[in-house]
Amino acid sequence: MNPEAVIDIGASALMLAAKLSAPLLVTALVVGFAISLLQSITQVQEMTMSFVPKLLAVGIALMVCGNWMIAETVAFTHELFGRLPSLLNGGG
Repeated sequence: MNPEAVIDIGASALMLAAKLSAPLLVTALVVGFAISLLQSITQVQEMTMSFVPKLLAVGIALMVCGNWMIAETVAFTHELFGRLPSLLNGGG
């Protein structure tokens, strides 16, 4: 296996990880910002008020995007297994 193939697989895996984590992270960011803004307006500083809505929103985002996330992971795995014979033979 040549170094270019390893770098290509690693880059593809990192891109997949970024694509899969983006919906959950953006959801947590938006909800966290909204709750933080609400807390600063009302001056209510309670930890559960910021944690529980983020947890619920990320759970909903996971339910909405879960099917797409699984499909992307399966497609990446199929592509990787499809490339396996050429990687073992030393080709690119």
